[in-house]
Amino acid sequence: MPTRQQILDFIASSNTPAGKREIAKAFGLSAQDKILLKALLKDMSDEGLIDVAPGRAFHKMGGLPKVAVLRITDADGDNTWAVPERWEAEHVPAPRLRVREMRGKRSALGVGDRILARTEEAGNGWIAHPMKTLARGEELMLGVLHEEGGKLWLQGVEKKERRSWPVSDAGGAEVGDLVLAEKAGRPPRITARVVERLGDPFAPRSFSLIAIHRHGIPNVFSEELLEEAERVARHPLGEGREDLRHLPIVAIDPADARDHDDAVWATPDDDPANEGGWKAIVAIADVSFYVRPGSELDREARKRGNSVYFPDRVVPMLPEVLSADVCSLKEDVDRAALACHLQVTKSGALKSWRFTRAVVRLAANIAYEDAQAAIDGELENPLTETALRPLWDCWHALNAARDKREPLDLDLPERRIVLDEKGRILSVAPRERLDAHKLIEDYMIAANVAAAKALEAKKTPVMYRIHEPPAREKLTALKEYLKTFDIEFALGQVIRPATFNRILDRVGEEEFRPQVMEQVLRTQTQAYYGPENVGHFGLALGSYAHFTSPIRRYADLVVHRALVDAYRLGPGGLTAEEAGSMDRIGQSISQLERRAMEAERETIDRYVAAYLAAHIGEVMEARITGVQNFGFFATVEGVGGDGLVAARDLGAEYFHFDEAGKRLVGEHSGEAFTLGQRIELRLVEANPVSGALRFELPDGKGSAGGPQRTGRPGKGAPKRVIQRRGRPGNIRHNGRKR
Repeated sequence: MPTRQQILDFIASSNTPAGKREIAKAFGLSAQDKILLKALLKDMSDEGLIDVAPGRAFHKMGGLPKVAVLRITDADGDNTWAVPERWEAEHVPAPRLRVREMRGKRSALGVGDRILARTEEAGNGWIAHPMKTLARGEELMLGVLHEEGGKLWLQGVEKKERRSWPVSDAGGAEVGDLVLAEKAGRPPRITARVVERLGDPFAPRSFSLIAIHRHGIPNVFSEELLEEAERVARHPLGEGREDLRHLPIVAIDPADARDHDDAVWATPDDDPANEGGWKAIVAIADVSFYVRPGSELDREARKRGNSVYFPDRVVPMLPEVLSADVCSLKEDVDRAALACHLQVTKSGALKSWRFTRAVVRLAANIAYEDAQAAIDGELENPLTETALRPLWDCWHALNAARDKREPLDLDLPERRIVLDEKGRILSVAPRERLDAHKLIEDYMIAANVAAAKALEAKKTPVMYRIHEPPAREKLTALKEYLKTFDIEFALGQVIRPATFNRILDRVGEEEFRPQVMEQVLRTQTQAYYGPENVGHFGLALGSYAHFTSPIRRYADLVVHRALVDAYRLGPGGLTAEEAGSMDRIGQSISQLERRAMEAERETIDRYVAAYLAAHIGEVMEARITGVQNFGFFATVEGVGGDGLVAARDLGAEYFHFDEAGKRLVGEHSGEAFTLGQRIELRLVEANPVSGALRFELPDGKGSAGGPQRTGRPGKGAPKRVIQRRGRPGNIRHNGRKR
C-alpha cells in the first residue's frame, strides 16, 4: 500500500484528475488492496488531508481539483481573476486564480461568468486555463447611488474605488442610498442592478454595516444555531469543578465591555519555597465546556474565527446567549471557568502553573478607570485592600520581569469613538493608557505563557501566537532610513526587541521621534497562528499562545480544548481531527483575524471622516504617516484618519522622492515633507462613506487654489519626470518613473 505522502505526491503531480481507479493503477494494487485503499482514502479525507471533487477525483485539501468550475470576480481588461464556485474546506480560504483568457474578443470574460477550467498551481499562486464558458452571472458590490448627467450611477465605498458604474435598475432605491447591487456584463459595459436598499449611508450605525457587507463578515446566526446555543446554555456546570467562589476574584475591563472573558486574583504566597512571591489565578470563561468540537456552534465559530468589534456594535463569534451571558464572567453569578493557577516569584518569574476546571463567582466587574482611581485613593471601593492591592503588588513583580525581558516598546495611541444613545459621534480621542491596563495585560501574558509551556510539557499540540523577527530587507530599509537622521544601525548584530528600544532611546524626545517609531513599526512582521513554535519576537518570549479570550477568538478555544485534553478535565477536549489540522486551522483564523482588523480600521476611518466633515475648510495640526511618489498621507493629531495631499497640490516646485528617507524634497527650496513630520494642513474633503480625507497646504497651493507649474523642468532637472494628466508632474523618484 502507498503511504499517505505518496498518495498526496501522486495527486499533486498527476496531469489528469486522480480518482481511486487512477491511484490504484499507479501503484499496481490488487482487487483486495483496493478495499484497503478505499478505507485509507476515507481516513485521509476525515483527517483533512484530501478532498473529493465532482467526478470522484481527489485533490489536496486546501488545493483545487485539476478541473473545476470557477466564477470570474474581476476583469479589468489587463488581468482576469476567478474563485472556485464550490469551496467547502472549512479551515482554508478559497484561492484566487489568475485566468489565462482565451484569445479573441468573443472569448472575453466578464464579472460573474462561470467557466470550466483546468487549474495549475504555480509558485505561491494558482492559474486557470479556461476550457468552456458555462453561464453568465452577476457579482454583488456595495456602493452609494448618485446622479450625474441625468443618469444614475453607483459609486463603490472603498477608498481606492474611483470609478462609478452606470445603474441599469435602481430597484426602488433613491439618490444617496447605500445599496447592494449586482455587477454584470463585460468590459467596458459593466452595469449595476440594485438588489437591496440598505438606507442612508450617513446615518448612525451605517458605517459598520458597510464594513460587514464589504468584507463578507457573517453577522446573522441561523435559527437552528440559536436553538443549539439556548440548549447548551442550560447545561449544568457539572461535577468535579474546583470551587473558587470564596475568593474575591474580579474582572477589570473597559467600561463599555460587551463580554467578560477573564478575571484575576492574587495574594502573597505562603509557600516557604517561594518566599516573597505570590499566588495568582487567571480565571477564563470555560467556553470549551459549551462549544464542543464538531457541533454546529463549533463550525460556525471556526468559520467566523473571531468577534469583530465596531464602535456601535459587535459581530460576535458566538451567539449572544453564550458570549454576553452564560460564558461571560459576571458579578455574583456562578460561572464555569478554566483556571490558570500561577506561582510568581518576587522577581516576577513564573515558578509553576497548573490548570483546573472551576466554578467562580466574581466579587465585582470593575472598569479600568475605577480600578485605577481606587488604587490611587481617588475612589472608595470595598475591594481595594482585599482584591485590588494584592493584584497591584503581584503586578509590580510581573512588570519588573517584563522590563528585564525588554519587549518591543512602541507608544502608539489607540483611538476611541464616543457615541450617544442614537449612535451619533460625540468625540474622537486617544484612549488613556493606565497602569490598570498594563496590569491586566501582564496577567494575561503570564497566563498565555503558562498555557503554552504546560501543553509543551504534556506533549500536546499547541496553537502558538507567532511573531517572527523582521525580514532582512526591512531591516536594510530601516538602516537607510535611520542614516538620514545620522543614526547608525548595524545589520550584523543579533536583532532583538531591545535593539529597537535602544534606537528610540537615542532619539529621545526629538521632534522626529514619532516618525522613527512609525518606521520601526513598519519594519515588524505580522503576527499569526500556527502549531510550529517560532516564538514571539515583539514580546521577547520563546513560547506564547492565546488562552485568555475564548469568547471572541477561536485560537483561544483550541488552546482551551488542548488543556482540557492534556489535563483530563472532562468533555470538550481537543479531538484527533483538530490535532491533525492545526496548521490549516491556524492559516484560516490568521486570515480571518486580518479581515476583522481591516474591517475595524476602515470603520474607525469612516467615523473619523464623519466627525471631521463638520470641519471642512479648517486648518488643523496633522502628522505625515506615509510618503509616496504621488504625494503624502497625513493624519489629524489626536483624532486620526488618513488623508492624501496629492502631488499636484504641492505647488509649482518639483519634488524629488527620497525612498530611503521617506520624504519629498523640493528641487530648489529644499523644503521637505517627511514621514512622521508634524504639519498644518487644510481639510478640503471628508467622505464618511469611504473614510477618505483630502488635505491641501494652508496657503492653497496647487490645483486646489494656487499656481501649478506646467512648464518644462529647469536646465538641471533629470529628463525623466512623472507625467500627470498630460502635463509634467512634480515628483521624481531617483530619475525613474514609478
